[in-house]
Amino acid sequence: MTAVSIFNDVIGPVMRGPSSSHCAAALRIGRLARDLMDGEISEVLVEFDRAGSLPTTHDSQGSDMGLFGGLLGWEADDERLPQSAQALADAGIKLRIETIDAGDPHPNTYRLTLRNERESHTLIAISTGGGMIEVLEIDGVPLHMDGGYHETLLWFPKGPLPDFDADEVLHHDLDERWLIQVKASAFVSPHGFSPLAIKRLAPVLPVASRKDLRVPFTSCAAMLEHDGGQNTALWQLAIEYEKARGHFTESEVMDRMIAIVRILRKSIASGIEGTLYDDRILPHQSGRFAEMEKAGGLLDGGALNRIILYVTSLMEVKSSMGVIVAAPTAGACAALPAAVIAMAEGMKLGEDEMAKALLAAGLIGVFIATRWSFAAEVGGCQAEGGSAASMAAAALVTLAGGSRDQGVGAASMALQNMLGLICDPIANRVEAPCLGKNVLAASNALACANMILAGFDPLIPLDEVIDAAKEVSNKMPREHRCTALGGLSITPTSLEIERQLAARKSTGCSSCACP
Repeated sequence: MTAVSIFNDVIGPVMRGPSSSHCAAALRIGRLARDLMDGEISEVLVEFDRAGSLPTTHDSQGSDMGLFGGLLGWEADDERLPQSAQALADAGIKLRIETIDAGDPHPNTYRLTLRNERESHTLIAISTGGGMIEVLEIDGVPLHMDGGYHETLLWFPKGPLPDFDADEVLHHDLDERWLIQVKASAFVSPHGFSPLAIKRLAPVLPVASRKDLRVPFTSCAAMLEHDGGQNTALWQLAIEYEKARGHFTESEVMDRMIAIVRILRKSIASGIEGTLYDDRILPHQSGRFAEMEKAGGLLDGGALNRIILYVTSLMEVKSSMGVIVAAPTAGACAALPAAVIAMAEGMKLGEDEMAKALLAAGLIGVFIATRWSFAAEVGGCQAEGGSAASMAAAALVTLAGGSRDQGVGAASMALQNMLGLICDPIANRVEAPCLGKNVLAASNALACANMILAGFDPLIPLDEVIDAAKEVSNKMPREHRCTALGGLSITPTSLEIERQLAARKSTGCSSCACP
C-alpha cells in the first residue's frame, strides 16, 4: 500500500459535488478508464453490485456526475460537472447502468465495460474514501493502481522481454502472452521490442508515488517514538512527513496548504453571499444566520457562532456544486476548515497559522487513513464526521499554541465522542443530517480542544481509538453505512422529499418546494 499523503488522501481533492467517495473518486476512475481506451469511447456499461452502496446512491450522491466527467477527461473542480450526463450523450457515448449480483466485497465497486470501433476493455475499481481509488482488475487480470503513477501497460507474446527503467515492473502471465505493467514517473517505451498493444494511464493524484518511498512514521505511536522528548509541534511533524512522502521542500508543503486555505476562504465568502441549485433539499440559510448574529439576535455562542456560520456556508457551497476541499471528505468538508478559519480570524491570525493548523489536522488524518478509512460506506458517519472532529480538535489546539501531546489528546477525545455515528442522508442527498453532523463535529472539536488545554485526560491513545472505531464499523449494519437504507433516510418525510426532487428533476420544474 502506498503511504498516505496529506494532500492526496486527507486535505483534498479540490472538487465539486456532494460526495468525494462518489463524485471525485468516480471521476478519477473515469479518467483512468478513458486512458485505457485512448480517449475514444463509444459505449459504456456500468455495473453495480446489488449489495453495495451504489445502486441507491449513484445518481443523487454524484457518482454518475463524476464518472461521466472522468470519461470526458474533465477535472474534479470543472464547472461543467453538473452537466456531464448531457455532455456524455452529446459526445455520442452510449451508456447503460445495471445492478447485478456480483458479490463485491467493497461497497463502492465500479465495474466498467468500455467499447469503441476497434476494441473492448473491462475495468474494476473501488472508491476507498475521500476521493481515493484503487483499480483492482483490467480485462480480468488482477492488478493494482492507485492513480499515483504513470502506468504503462504492454501486451507481449511469450518470448524475450525488454528491460525497463522504472519504479516497479510487474509481469502478469496470460498463458499465451504477457501483460507487463510498468509504474514510473513518466511513460516508458519498449525500446526496440514490438508489443501487441500498449496503453498509457496518466496519474490522477496531485502527489505522485515513487520508488523506495519512505515516510518517518505511519501511526501516532510511531510518531511519538520518532519525536521522543523533542515535543515538536504537530504541524512541523506534518511537514516532515509530507516532505518525505511527496519529495517536497518545507516551503512547497506550506505553499500548497496556503493555496488550500485561500480556496476555502473564497468558498466560505461565496456561501454566505448566497448559493442557488435546483436539485437540493435546503435553501440558502447561512446568510440569515450571519444577519442574526450581526444584529445580536442569536444566543451568545462566542467563537462557536462564527464556526457554525462557516460550517453552514461551506455545506451550502457543496450542495450547490461550488468548489470545496474534501477535508477529509466532501460529506464532512465543513467542520475542519470552518473551525480553523473562523477561530483563526477571531484570534487575528493569518493564513500561515491557518495552514499550520490544517497541517496538524492532516497528520491526524494520516493516522486515521492508514489504519482505517474516511468512507462512510465503510464506517458510517463516524468515519467522516468523526475523523473531521478528531482532525479539527488537533488543529484548534495548534492555533492555541498547544503542545504535540495536547493536539494528539484532543484528537483522541474528539473521535471517542463520535463512535457509532451512522450515515443516513435524507432524500439520498448529502445535505441533511450532514449539515448538523458537521456542526456537531466542529462543536465537539472546540470542546475537546479546550478540555485538553485545561488538562483533561483523554485516557485512550489515539491509535487505539481509531482501531476501536474500525471495530465498530465492522459490526455496523450496512443499512447504516451510507446506503440510504436506514435511519432518517427511510422516514416517510425523507422518502417524500426524494419523490418531490425526482419529480422536479424529471419535469425541469424549479418551483415545487420541499417541506
